[in-house]
Amino acid sequence: MTRRMPKALYERELMALQAKLVDMQAWVQQSGARVVVIFEGRDAAGKGSTIKRVTEYLNPRVTRIVALPTPSARDKTRWYFQRYVPHLPAAGEIVLMDRSWYNRAGVERVMGYCTNEEYHRFLHQAPIFERMLVEDGIILLKYWFSVSDVVQEDRFRSRLEDPMRRWKLSPNDVVSITKWEDYSRAKDTMFVHTDIADAPWYEIESDDKRRSRINMIAHLLSKIPYKKVEPEPIEIPPRPPAGGYERPPREWTTTVPDYAQQLMERHAAGD
Repeated sequence: MTRRMPKALYERELMALQAKLVDMQAWVQQSGARVVVIFEGRDAAGKGSTIKRVTEYLNPRVTRIVALPTPSARDKTRWYFQRYVPHLPAAGEIVLMDRSWYNRAGVERVMGYCTNEEYHRFLHQAPIFERMLVEDGIILLKYWFSVSDVVQEDRFRSRLEDPMRRWKLSPNDVVSITKWEDYSRAKDTMFVHTDIADAPWYEIESDDKRRSRINMIAHLLSKIPYKKVEPEPIEIPPRPPAGGYERPPREWTTTVPDYAQQLMERHAAGD
């Protein structure tokens, strides 16, 4: 079993990498680069928590998370990739896809949500679609988060018992336990058809979430040719002298109750 990364080392390195992500984002803005990062993998493999660490200090107007809901009836009548095209980045933007068009090669295939014809058409078209993106200048990175069956089940049970994370556990997640080998075969077939030189798959072992987050972020930074961008100088002007403005009486507005003060008083009283 992989030894868990020490917490102090993890937190120190994560902060250093997050600082570099801020530098990378500044370069993307200045250079007009377009970046798409795909997060795929088993349920409970740590995709969402990694995305959270990637975006923690980034500007949400520059770095967007795309996590699409179940396709609508209208979506199902359109070209499959058409649903994703509007979410691709413009110049100076980064898009992180919390699951992507690869739903078709994974959950839709295993759960029978698409036909055999739709599935095989996807395997044929996905490499073509991705080559088009790369040829047009988009930096496309694809990450597969791999988790063992034992760790996955432990995480499912942890979510089930935690009311704050219960929403993360869906009926499809639970079914994935009984279809472990089906998902394995679907992933293997997906890799055979879509692990292309222009947009290869990068696999991340994620039984230890600390390691997987550090490894993913470090690799992402190594694949984007960013340079340190010096920020434009900003000067905070002196505040002008008061011009006679008087604030209206506070009782004229509705103020949020001071719940914090109540807590502090109860705390001081030993409650």
